[in-house]
Amino acid sequence: MFAVTASQTDPDNPLAGLTLGEHPEPQVPDGWTTVTVRATALNHHDLWTLKGVGIKQDRLPIVLGCDAAGVDADGNEVIVHSVIGSGADETLDPKRSLLSEVHDGTFADMVAVPRRNLVPKPAALSFEEAACLPTAWLTAYRMLFDKAGLEPGSTVLVQGAGGGVATALIALGRAGGYRVWATSRSAAKREQAAKLGADRVFEPGARLPERVDAVMETVGQATWDHSLKSLKPGGRIVVCGATSGAVPPADLNRVFFLQLSVIGSTMGTRDQLQRLAVFLEQTGLRPVIDRTMPLTDARDGFAALAEGDIFGKIVFTR
Repeated sequence: MFAVTASQTDPDNPLAGLTLGEHPEPQVPDGWTTVTVRATALNHHDLWTLKGVGIKQDRLPIVLGCDAAGVDADGNEVIVHSVIGSGADETLDPKRSLLSEVHDGTFADMVAVPRRNLVPKPAALSFEEAACLPTAWLTAYRMLFDKAGLEPGSTVLVQGAGGGVATALIALGRAGGYRVWATSRSAAKREQAAKLGADRVFEPGARLPERVDAVMETVGQATWDHSLKSLKPGGRIVVCGATSGAVPPADLNRVFFLQLSVIGSTMGTRDQLQRLAVFLEQTGLRPVIDRTMPLTDARDGFAALAEGDIFGKIVFTR
């Protein structure tokens, strides 16, 4: 079968290890099944794997990709939940992994997954739209509707509009009844964020008209100080990533004096993915897709993600 794999890692030149070509079909352990992939979405996780982050060298070569929508062995249209783990909340399993970390991922004609990781794809969603959900949109859903602890009408600041999680946060927040503010270094991306549903857009570090109830933090070190200073007393920062650095000054005096909460969030559960799919079906909300291209052109998609010149998701089709 055709697949896109990481054959080596290089932190300075990640695309050097990107290999496109024939790969053995997946083996199917007991309790697992196969999905014929119709669409799959690109994430920063895939780029980090090529840089050597979160992958053991003895796992190489490994098929990249966390997200997929396709058809299972019984002919059902499904969405693939990428978290391989056990328990009521598989994200808390200390032995959990994502597809493409221990097991081959979704950038292939076919992927093997545990049967319990399959979620029915609503007929109203295209395969391309559904493929955007398992990583970026599920992460945003959990941050907003689980970890943030907010009621509709609350004000949320989304740092770094443009990436997959940030665009999902804006769209979901608007659909969920929150007042959403967003920041971006790019004037064009600020304009796109406003069109997507952000009530107000700002340059990074800008003084806000008022303090917010919660900050959705995906950037990390570059925006951390602004995130802390933007919160009301008792407010929350929900953190799902740190693309600009993971060790900012903590400013603990501000944290304890204003009784701020810093909450980590990683991916989401299979049940949350199913509810997210239903939420989109019921509201008519759809993922923002920056571009769609054949999986055979994956190198171009990786290059665009590495350059940061995107707004929304890059989707590969088969």
